[in-house]
Formats: sequence, structure tokens, C-alpha cells
Amino acid sequence: MVLRHTVVAAMAALGLVATSFAAPAEAASWPSPCTVPVLGPVCAPDTAVLDGKQLLRTKLAALVGERTSRTALNNLLVAAKTDLTAGPWSVTSKKQVPPSGDKHDYLSLAPYWWPTTQPTAENPWGCPFVQRDGQRNPIVDEITDHAYRGDAFAAIYRLALAWYYTGDARYARRAALDLRTWFLDAATKMNPNMNYAQGIPCKVDGRGIGIIEFSYTLSQVVDATAILATGAPGWTKTDQAGMTGWYTQFLGWLRTSKNGTDEAKAQNNHGSFYDMLVASLALGTGQRDLAAAVARDAGPQRIAPQIQAGGLQPQETSRTRSWPYSAFNLVALTRLAQIGQHVGVDLWHYTAPSGATLFSAVDFLIPGATQGKSAWPYPELDFRPYAALDVLHAAADAGDRAARTALPRVPAEPGGDLYPVRPAAEQLDDISTS
Repeated sequence: MVLRHTVVAAMAALGLVATSFAAPAEAASWPSPCTVPVLGPVCAPDTAVLDGKQLLRTKLAALVGERTSRTALNNLLVAAKTDLTAGPWSVTSKKQVPPSGDKHDYLSLAPYWWPTTQPTAENPWGCPFVQRDGQRNPIVDEITDHAYRGDAFAAIYRLALAWYYTGDARYARRAALDLRTWFLDAATKMNPNMNYAQGIPCKVDGRGIGIIEFSYTLSQVVDATAILATGAPGWTKTDQAGMTGWYTQFLGWLRTSKNGTDEAKAQNNHGSFYDMLVASLALGTGQRDLAAAVARDAGPQRIAPQIQAGGLQPQETSRTRSWPYSAFNLVALTRLAQIGQHVGVDLWHYTAPSGATLFSAVDFLIPGATQGKSAWPYPELDFRPYAALDVLHAAADAGDRAARTALPRVPAEPGGDLYPVRPAAEQLDDISTS
């Protein structure tokens, strides 16, 4: 009862928004005015994708026992508790050395490319390599950077959210350790480039297509550091400045390198994710005009050429894994629409000359999401209806009545529906490699 009265008083004082509370830029260190006894952080974080005000409302709802928020938070904490003892991870842990000779450079191989001959001493890779769409070559997992990236970035995101919702300092301190290890510490940090991502043996050292390995997960890290910046114990102004510097350098590389400019030209999910990543980094580094321009241009440059009037995404349905790829592209576009909302761009209601909209693309997935593979007449190796759950949630939040009506009939993903506590689409089936 005391806690409920405390929360209610806080809600009244904050007007359910809390935008008047912010750590002053000149503050020497945290904790800040954003943290109070019992409640922990009470500011709406200045996130790039997530709606910070919605996070605050969910936090208060969970504290007073609202069922949906509480259930989702409990599911999040199950995963976050394992993150307390996992890692930390580093690109310098891999056995292989990138072509640069520097283990601080990220390294990965193209997952769907396979050797055509038996490896020999003279031809250790079995070159030349050929592509087999949707079939993952197990040799790519011998290089640990890709897997470690996935583990590290997901843990950082969950830990930051767990601290925000609970105020438990253990989560914040572990997130800080993971961030410093991957991005900041001299001995273990990653250089801010992806020059050697998704290389193909005997063909090319790295490709722009490899940038997608970071595209949505790094945007989660941007949000995680914004959450920690509301006053997390163990996270300092120096740490935050270091991350902002890393983001700035990586954004510069994305916009000027050959790999980055190649990826920007992609006309399928790669182009969508490139835009989303650039916009999230721009907003996370205070470049609001750039974020707005990217979001604004995504209407004619991404939605119009990629989505048909009825919602079909032909570039994605042509894949051997058409279902998760169709959802995957919408992960990028719905997250970009959320970034747009922060900078005054309404991508949700953009209508292409054909009549295509984000809403129509999301609604196109409803039959498959609610009825299963029998309602999806496109190639699919492994149909999982819940791959569309998050994009349906995002569309429903943006006003899509059909999506909102469908949600109760979509199966929850393993580990439960976490959207209420991290309200932005995640890619739940890790196809973010091609």
C-alpha cells in the first residue's frame, strides 16, 4: 500500500510524462535527479527508437501491478538475470585475424555461401564459393564476432531495461561492463567500422551487405545507453561521452565508406535497415535534422518501391524464407517510423503513388500470423507465426485497428510477449545475416 501511494504520488507529480525531469548536462556524475528512492529512475529516457514516455508509463503501471506490464516485465527479468553472469564479450576474443591485421576490427563471413571443392592445403577454403540462399554454412560460426555481437547487444539492451524498470543496480553495472568491454576499453574495444563483415573467401574481404549484422541490434544499444544516462549507477558521463563518440565515428563510416554507400543503395530489407541504423545513430548523437531527413526520404525511397498497394513485399516474398524476411523488413521500417515520430516525421501515414502504406504491409501479414503457414502461399522453410507479433504491436500502437484486433490471435514468441516493456519491433528469428 505504501508503494502504491508512492507511485500514485509520483504519477501525479510527473503528469504521467516526467519530461520536466532531466539530468542537467553539466552534472559531474550520476545518480541524478532522475532517480528517487523506492521508484529508482523516474525520467523518460531520451531514446532514439523507443518512446521514453511510454517506458515511464509502463514502469509505473508495472509497479502498481497492472497485469500485462507486470507479466512482460517478469518475462524480461527471467532473461536479464541470466545476463548478469554472461559475457562480457569482445571482438578481440576471436582466433582469426582480419585482413587488416587488427583483431579490434569486426570480422564475419557470408552465411549462405559454400565451398565447391574439398578443402586442401593449397586451397584451404575449398574455393570458389557459391551461394545457397537460406542455407547457413556452419563454418561462419567458427568466427565468434557475429555470435558475440548478438549476445552482447541483446544483453546490454535487456539489462538496461531491467535496471530502468526495477532500479536494481546490478543490472546497470553489468550493462556498463558489457558496453565498456565491446566499445570503450582499449584492450577489447571494437574499431568503429565494418570493413570485414560478411566476406567471401577467395572473393572479397568484406561487403556492405554485412552491415545488416549491426543494423537493428546497434539501434537497441543506442537506446540502452540513453536509458542508462537517466542516472544508472556505474555509468558515468565519461562513459556516455565515449559511446557518443563511438556512435559518431561509426555513423561517419556508414555514410562515407564504400561498404556503407553500397548498403545505402540496396532496394530490399538491407536498404531499410541501413536507413533505420543511420537515423537512430543520428538521433542518438543529437543530429536531429539528419534523422528527420532519413525518415522523410524513406517514404519515396523505401516504402514506395518495396511495398505493393495490397501490402505484398515482392523483394522479400521471393526469398526461400519469405515469412521472416517479410516481417524482417517491417522491423526496420516500423522502427524507422518510431524514430520519425521523435523528429516530427509521420512515416506511418505516408502513402505511395500506388497506394501502399506501412499499415497495408503489416496487415498483409495478419492471415499468416493468425492462421499459420496454410494462409501464407509463399516459399518458407520454417514458418513461425510469432515473427510478425512485434510489427503488429507497433502498427496497433500507431492506430491500425486490424492489427490491434488480430493481436490476441497471434502466438507469443518463446519467452513471452515482451513488447509491452520494450515497445519496438525486434527480429526474433535471427536471419540478420543476409
